[in-house]
Amino acid sequence: MNEFDIKAAGWDQNPIIWERAEAIANDIKRLLPLNKQMTALEFGAGTGVTSFILKDSLKKITLMDNSSEMVKVMNNKIKTSKVKNLKTLNFNLEKDDFKDAKYDLIFNQMVLHHISDIEKIIAKFYNLLNPGGYLAIADLYSEDGSFHGEGFTGQKGFDPIELSSLLLKPGFENISHQKCFVINKEISDTETKQFDVFLLIANRP
Repeated sequence: MNEFDIKAAGWDQNPIIWERAEAIANDIKRLLPLNKQMTALEFGAGTGVTSFILKDSLKKITLMDNSSEMVKVMNNKIKTSKVKNLKTLNFNLEKDDFKDAKYDLIFNQMVLHHISDIEKIIAKFYNLLNPGGYLAIADLYSEDGSFHGEGFTGQKGFDPIELSSLLLKPGFENISHQKCFVINKEISDTETKQFDVFLLIANRP
């Protein structure tokens, strides 16, 4: 059981999760020409909050996550709400190749900084997109490591310009980024710190 399996049951009780997803989803809808013919993949979907917000703008969304407990929560939410165009997929794309489908949009939020090999996952995103498809990444700007604290082995955020250069390697085009959300997080009993979140958009030609 990983840390996200442990956190899954109480994940949706944190209001910041909803506020952040709402901000990111609204910017995706504003910046991309979403329509009801498009299929999408949310990578690292967690409990699927962002996909639930975007569901009425797209034909179908696959909610992929490697946490079985997160997938259970998503399945319960889908069943309870009787949503027809969301489906879950318990899959570890970081470790395994997925070849069963391609998509018009891939989006993720606060997931990339948990990935060890960024270039590899970007190449996988590229290969999973249909020509003309879009990639939307929301994540932390570069930070000093205090967001997760000691012991975290992932990325300490990203410089969007450096990340953009990695997206150019497999062939992404029309790359842009902007700040989309601010997280105020308690990092100790006496200190609260501000962490900025960017949204990066790219296109597969």
